[in-house]
Amino acid sequence: MPRASVIISVYNNIHFLRLVLAGFERQTERDFEIIISDDGSGRPFVEAVEALAAAGPLNIRHVWHPDEGFRKNRILNRSIQAATAPYLIFVDGDCIPHPEFVAEHLRHAEKGVCLAGRRVDLSPGITAGLTPERVSAGVLQSPGMLLRMFGDYFRMRLFHVMNGVYVRNLLLRRFFNRKDRGLLGANFSLFKEDILAVNGFDERYNAPTFGEDSDIELRLRLHGIRFRSLLSIAVQYHCHHPLLPRPESSYRQYLQAMEEQRAYTPYGIVREHGDKELGNDNDG
Repeated sequence: MPRASVIISVYNNIHFLRLVLAGFERQTERDFEIIISDDGSGRPFVEAVEALAAAGPLNIRHVWHPDEGFRKNRILNRSIQAATAPYLIFVDGDCIPHPEFVAEHLRHAEKGVCLAGRRVDLSPGITAGLTPERVSAGVLQSPGMLLRMFGDYFRMRLFHVMNGVYVRNLLLRRFFNRKDRGLLGANFSLFKEDILAVNGFDERYNAPTFGEDSDIELRLRLHGIRFRSLLSIAVQYHCHHPLLPRPESSYRQYLQAMEEQRAYTPYGIVREHGDKELGNDNDG
């Protein structure tokens, strides 16, 4: 059994996924599996993932369902069920991890605690110059890249630059993480039993935003889960892409969840009407 299951949310962007997997190949902590949580990508993407899993050094499993619109929370729930490790790390398929990423999540893991990391939003220029080979060579951790990040930050082409600075000093870590920060769906972790206690993600969300982070944070807090920030500790590099829309439907659903104040969703892994846990649509 691996120490951690890294669940990577994806949809059709194989180039970004190659960059992300190159980052996971550089991890100092090697005892983890990767679950590609795929919200209905097309056949070319699926075949590319199969090839990557067969040829690369990572332990990769692909959990997929047909494309019927935005159903990220549904496939995330299937991925939770498929995970074999006791500890889960959630990331997005456009976020490249620092080499200490998995190690830091596991180092700070604690039952009843959700770890909330952050990411630096890379500029279009930096993103365009990334290749799996350059990520494997450590370009994102090089002094020259750090200088370029700060330069792009001051030109307002890159955002949240300090999120991309990995800090080892304990005093600085405590200083940067003295405040409680909310959950970011692209970078958080917790024990599997803790997310199962709130029945996973609420599958009523059928559009981006709120469902995969704000809603699960609300319900975890209602359940008594504590949150711990890992700013400048669990570091990610977010590839630039056009912003997704923030539909009103997701916001309305979140407002309803706030009114309900219910930690356990009846629309998650286990159905309220008593159905057995839904099986994986595909686990290839």
